[in-house]
Amino acid sequence: MKKDLIIFMPSIEGGGVEKNLFIISDYLSKNLKNISIITLSKSYKKKFNKKIKFITLKNNLWDKLGRRKKFIISLFILLKEIIKRKGNILVFCFQGNIYCTLLCKIFNVKIIVRSNSAPDGWSQNIIKYFFFKHVFKFADKIIVNSIEFKKKFRQKFNLKAECIYNPLNKEEIIYQSKKKSNFNYPNKKLKMINIGRFTDQKDQITLLKAVNIIKNKINFYLYIVGRGVEKNNLENYIKKKNLGKKVKIINFQNNPFSLLKKSDLFILSSIYEGLPNVLLEAIVLKKYVISSNCPTGPREILLNGKGGSLFNPRDYKKLAQLIIDYAINKKKNTSKIKFAYKHLYRFDYKINLSKYLKIIESLI
Repeated sequence: MKKDLIIFMPSIEGGGVEKNLFIISDYLSKNLKNISIITLSKSYKKKFNKKIKFITLKNNLWDKLGRRKKFIISLFILLKEIIKRKGNILVFCFQGNIYCTLLCKIFNVKIIVRSNSAPDGWSQNIIKYFFFKHVFKFADKIIVNSIEFKKKFRQKFNLKAECIYNPLNKEEIIYQSKKKSNFNYPNKKLKMINIGRFTDQKDQITLLKAVNIIKNKINFYLYIVGRGVEKNNLENYIKKKNLGKKVKIINFQNNPFSLLKKSDLFILSSIYEGLPNVLLEAIVLKKYVISSNCPTGPREILLNGKGGSLFNPRDYKKLAQLIIDYAINKKKNTSKIKFAYKHLYRFDYKINLSKYLKIIESLI
């Protein structure tokens, strides 16, 4: 008797992890029966195939809870499903991996965990390090999204993981980019963009420090697109440094691709990542990429700098110089754009999705 598949994603927040969740879930729903998702983010229900059953709470007020509270409540929902289905399930965990793995192992339930961001960002915490090292080994399969990420799991935790690149739907990105945008760039300026959550991890303050250096050296306009706890700090820095005429922060966009298409240059300033979707999306639209050489993903995507420019995390002076270099030598950098685009085959939509299906079918 085949097991039911339950996807565990307590809090859906609209970032890169969520994009992969939607794509992977949709593909699995077309190839498997009896798929459910446990989440308290009911507002995203329309993003999923109708074949996927939503297991959640009725009242929409739960959607406003913080991530940690959603984890705890979702674990109780999962426990109820384990008891109800007599453990005859396979759990595919996208979030709250430690808690979910512990619960599944207590009740002898098989579990696949998908780790989304490099351990460099959280393994400095001794407690987290201990739990990841000793709990993750109970997972039936660990999936990561870059080769460097896989190596780090082996080095730091002595854990065996399987790398599956983020499945990239180039056609959908190009289609969305052709839709009308409410935002435009001023003419005759270097058009730059950053897209990401406003958090310490994404480190947009380094980007702002860089453009503050070059504000009187080149003619540019920068959009920073997203939402998050660091928004006020970013706005205060822009005001303090009189960057308001050259930098604009705009709220999270469901479709950022039309604005990305109008840009010349995409900049990622993160301290750590997993495999940043937004770099892949920028390359699909044939934009030049400047990225921090953070763990993990950017160096792999940009092929050690052959497909774009890399700088050390937090090095805003180097970032400033790279922006100036690009502004002066746009045509010279065209070959890097072509090189990066040519190597997008590694993230092929169908090939990488089929790898997920193969793993699930082996455990279900």
